[in-house]
Amino acid sequence: MDDIVKDFLIESNENLDRLDQELVQLESEPSSKELLSSVFRTIHTIKGSCGFLGFTKLEKLAHAGESLLSRLRDGELALNAEITSALLAMVDAVRHILAAIEASGEDGEEDYVPLIALLGRLGLLKRLHEEQAGESLAAATGKPAEGLPSPPPVTEREGSPKTELDTKLSPGSTAKKLRRKPKPEIMAPDRTKIGGVLIERGQLRPEDLALALEIQKKGRHKIGEILVAQGAVSLQDVLAAQHTLESRNLDAAVETIRVKVTLLDQLMNLVGELVLARNQLLQFSNGTQDAGFLAVSQRLNLIASELQEGVMKTRMQPIGNLWSKFPRTVRDLAHSCGKEVRLVMEGQDTELDRTIIEAIKDPLTHLVRNSMDHGVEDPETRKRAGKDATGVLTLRAFHEGGLVNLEISDDGAGLNVDRIRQKAVERGLIPAQQATRMPDREVFNLIFLPGFSTAEKVTNVSGRGVGMDVVKTNVEKIGGSVDIQSIPGRGTAVRVRIPLTLAIIPALIVTCGGERFAIPQVSLSELVRLDAEGNGKGVELVHGAPVYRLRGRLLPLVYLDRELGLGSEADASVKRTAAINIVVLQTEGRQFGLIVDEITDTEEIVVKPLSRQLKGISTYSGATIMGDGRVALILDVPGLALKAKVIAEAHESAHVEGRSEAVAEGLWDEHALLLAENGLDGRVAIPLSMVARLEEFPKNVIERTGAQEVMQYRGQIIPLVRLSEVIPSTQDAELLANAPSIQVVIYSEGKRTVGLIVDRIVDIVEERAAIESLAPRAGIVGSFVTQRHVTDLLDIPTIVRAAVPGLMGAPETEAGRV
Repeated sequence: MDDIVKDFLIESNENLDRLDQELVQLESEPSSKELLSSVFRTIHTIKGSCGFLGFTKLEKLAHAGESLLSRLRDGELALNAEITSALLAMVDAVRHILAAIEASGEDGEEDYVPLIALLGRLGLLKRLHEEQAGESLAAATGKPAEGLPSPPPVTEREGSPKTELDTKLSPGSTAKKLRRKPKPEIMAPDRTKIGGVLIERGQLRPEDLALALEIQKKGRHKIGEILVAQGAVSLQDVLAAQHTLESRNLDAAVETIRVKVTLLDQLMNLVGELVLARNQLLQFSNGTQDAGFLAVSQRLNLIASELQEGVMKTRMQPIGNLWSKFPRTVRDLAHSCGKEVRLVMEGQDTELDRTIIEAIKDPLTHLVRNSMDHGVEDPETRKRAGKDATGVLTLRAFHEGGLVNLEISDDGAGLNVDRIRQKAVERGLIPAQQATRMPDREVFNLIFLPGFSTAEKVTNVSGRGVGMDVVKTNVEKIGGSVDIQSIPGRGTAVRVRIPLTLAIIPALIVTCGGERFAIPQVSLSELVRLDAEGNGKGVELVHGAPVYRLRGRLLPLVYLDRELGLGSEADASVKRTAAINIVVLQTEGRQFGLIVDEITDTEEIVVKPLSRQLKGISTYSGATIMGDGRVALILDVPGLALKAKVIAEAHESAHVEGRSEAVAEGLWDEHALLLAENGLDGRVAIPLSMVARLEEFPKNVIERTGAQEVMQYRGQIIPLVRLSEVIPSTQDAELLANAPSIQVVIYSEGKRTVGLIVDRIVDIVEERAAIESLAPRAGIVGSFVTQRHVTDLLDIPTIVRAAVPGLMGAPETEAGRV
């Protein structure tokens, strides 16, 4: 294939991508002359180029579209949905012909006669309707219809016939037109056009240019011809301005060149190898005292870093390049689904690596189609719900925490939680008992399961149960994550978090069991070191699981050597006496601490894919070559957390923190609970999120003010509430009398603090259980079974307000005491 044809295909495809967007925008802004002129110029350029190259079928199709656009530009036609659809169909046909040219060098066998006829008929029918309307109006009134052109007067031809341009520019006709029409609007000169260059040189007045532009709108003459015919400038001036304009365009074209993607990929691989060599050189330079060698290595490090940054920028593309296809997609889907949707795009300049953009193209397209089909309602439904008839689909991109966040949100009906549960059970994806216990956010994640769909019937848009699972799989392949949120009646938002690039990433290098591992910094929150003297005090066991209390919150701990099967019993005994290094990581909204032997350093690593035999191991996401030439495996943080059961496969742990209410079905979402004894045979549970502290005091700290038991605690007087008095139970009087201390659960609300005295603190558990209300009692939400004991779930705010009326600023209530 000739280079000229290759350049033609590249430029034409770029023009068609822009044409899709401009036509959709023109449909919403039909009065925009700039958009219409841009569309016309694009089709005109394609037609002229393909005529020169001998692609006759493409030329005929482009000519039909150009003729229709010419009538639109001249104001003879008004743009409507039918014309827009025909023009978009023409764009698709041109794209197919270009694909055929790229594949075979010929413009294909399809001649698109029906489409060409449709384009011609749309213009002719419109003109015919206007003429018929004008004739009917003239017959009724005896006058020509206003706004329609009058028939041209019949005049005798004398001498040589005048050209159309001479007739339009004759002194008499020009003067008459100027008397009938207002003075042309004088626009600021455009330095990229001939008129602007002439004004810039002082050879043309802005008034003459404005008049010439008005005349140009009525014909197809070039502005230079009109100006010469007017006598405003000479032919030599126009030619000189044209030469100046061409030289400017040549200078501007030099700023950008076309480079093959394969060449960029090869250059990126070489830069990756250079980074590895630089790391090896820096490691070697750390062990030498040669000042000259150190200076050269530092200089090489600086140059390699700048070269790496520059090459990375060549691979970065704005997300707007991908989003430019969505206005057409939304427009076509809205018409096929009978909906009215307005697309809003924010953050189009956000840049991503080219490989990332290619990887998320299909997932984003499916999410947009899903929002159009399942999310936004039809106009009548929206009106009944009190919404605007036109729905809004928003695409938003922004940087956050070293990742790119992409949000696809709509203001539609939201997800139907009950229907998702029902469909999941019907399709056998989950058992019915599990479905009833699942919280809403976990139910939302069911739509990512293979084969899941809530559509009543299969359409050409959706309903086959494929797509959303592919979305999640493809996003997770590139180290991203998908999160979905929905509010019934208000809409749904899907957030996709993806890395900037996959080629070279910053990582933390750690050592464990004599092996080195790399942890991507995008998952790193902070580093914690516990000294050898006090490491036993830092690590606690809750229900047999190691945790560390980090700023008042329990942080689950994972020993890397245990998860990977590294080390021996002898090594474990040595590590008990050494300092503890905790790498605090975050994945899927959950933090956990990874205990390693040593934290070495941070450096930029070149990601190498794992071989086919190792891809099934979820703990590793890749490998890299270190400065000494040895290979280090890159840890997959989500996979490691899943293996260590820090996060559950169905994202169960994403909702442990915070207070939860008993839901209507009588369910209690999985939460951390404090278990305590109440009397000889009573068990109670308190949501851990309501517990400020657990304390143990000697009995002599209890004092009285009136009938209320109080104690001094951290500089204030706090009331004490005995749980056994609020929730009656069988007590062992002798045991209580001889007990040397009391165990107190500290509860705070605002600036008020209360101590709840329990008989004995038993354990802390994470529990999801069915709440049963057997005998309604004040201060008890219900009962459930945990650790083979029937346990009462306490409503602490109600208990405190009942035991100490008025303390929390609430009206007094009768205490539920027996």
